[in-house]
Amino acid sequence: MSNFKEIVTKAIIGKAKKTSTNEFMLTPELRPDTILGCWVINHRFKGFNNGGVVNIEGSFDVNVWYSYDNDTKTAVSTQSFGYQDKMPVHLKDGNTLTNQEEIIVRSLKQPTVINVNVNDGVVKLNVEKELGVEIIGDTKIKVSIEEEEDDYEIVTDDEIMTSNDEVAIDEIDEEYLNE
Repeated sequence: MSNFKEIVTKAIIGKAKKTSTNEFMLTPELRPDTILGCWVINHRFKGFNNGGVVNIEGSFDVNVWYSYDNDTKTAVSTQSFGYQDKMPVHLKDGNTLTNQEEIIVRSLKQPTVINVNVNDGVVKLNVEKELGVEIIGDTKIKVSIEEEEDDYEIVTDDEIMTSNDEVAIDEIDEEYLNE
């Protein structure tokens, strides 16, 4: 006879990912002639519930390596940028996001400068990133259980003896000690 029980456990009840491109402006101390390289470091972020929508606040530093003085010298300019992204996450059970669930944000693709150009001494950067969100919450699972089933098989000493043991007992010479 089979029965079912419900188990309450933590599980992923919603998932979403979003790729976004943002434009940022950086003004170096010296007027750049040519951009020689750009890279993004120190990406930090966190997510929180805001009325049923996941808000992500993050920041990163951008380093721009450039030439100046008619391409005869180089310098690196660093600036921190902040961003905010909104991500609606649909929960699998049809409920809405509350403050009871845990929000996990992951960077699926680190911020990368995909386009850069210089205009009147200002560096315009396009930064692309991909973030993923998982919502962890309580959910129920059903499991089938078997009732009235013994956990252990009962074994007796009689079952342990093999056929070889019986043959050996039959071959014992009972007169051995009398000789």
